[in-house]
Amino acid sequence: MNTSRRSFIQRTAIVLAGSSVFSKHLLAAAAPNTITGIQLYSVRDEMKKDPLATLKTVADMGYQYVEHANYINRKFYGYSATEFKKILDGHGMKMLSGHTVMGKDHWDNSKKDFTDAWKYTVDDAATVGQQIVISPWLDESLRKTYDDMLAYMDVFNKSGELCKRSGMRFGYHNHNFEFTASLNGQKVYDIILEHTDPFLVVQQLDMGNLYGTGADAYEIIKKHPERFISLHVKDEIKVGKGEEIMTGNYESTILGAGVANTKAVTDLGKKSGGTLHFIIEQESYQGKTPMECMKEDLKVMRRWGY
Repeated sequence: MNTSRRSFIQRTAIVLAGSSVFSKHLLAAAAPNTITGIQLYSVRDEMKKDPLATLKTVADMGYQYVEHANYINRKFYGYSATEFKKILDGHGMKMLSGHTVMGKDHWDNSKKDFTDAWKYTVDDAATVGQQIVISPWLDESLRKTYDDMLAYMDVFNKSGELCKRSGMRFGYHNHNFEFTASLNGQKVYDIILEHTDPFLVVQQLDMGNLYGTGADAYEIIKKHPERFISLHVKDEIKVGKGEEIMTGNYESTILGAGVANTKAVTDLGKKSGGTLHFIIEQESYQGKTPMECMKEDLKVMRRWGY
């Protein structure tokens, strides 16, 4: 789809401008405000033990935006959408995005419609204040063949239409298989980009997950400007010993301490990738506590101007 930067931002604004974090001038295609948030999977054990105390600690660090990774039986970390929004409001925080896998059980092919489970997911996301409903996985059963993949990309677009009716957008978050697996000679990620409507389906590029696959996050953004409304900001280091370290095994680390060219990728996202959400995620901690890492990561982002 050939779309100018101006028209892309204008159309994005129509969906996203309902939140106060975006400037009222966004509709006029002025540079939008961006947000820096935390993916709560970074502090997953703490959220499991005591979500209320964990959210307070994260808020006290200076985080104003969170992204969830726990939605089970219509509850976020054990709380209904209304309850969780109230908790976040009490800390001066917002949750503008979240991860819930959309799988084959969420689409009824005989009815050509979503099941109630996915409709509830979208409803609850809207209630809690999300702008983007993100699926962080594409099950292998949905990408066995090229035709299977295309069929489910149509479901992606339909999910975008469903989310749009609630003032949100649907999104997809990559891991690593998207850059190593191919169908009909095309990488899975290229198929996703080619067959999803950018105005319905947001791409949340995880620059860390793809590291070591041979893909380059910087070049992906450069090749597909305006496609990446959200970034998972990560850095990576090699792990293992001897032959193992030569195979390209990586884990996340403090921003700026690794090899993933994180600042350059992040800056390009802001400059030409269309990125509005910069979400910090760190899953490995090299002897530090997750909270210590989250505090350091935010300091680095602030130093970088985010």
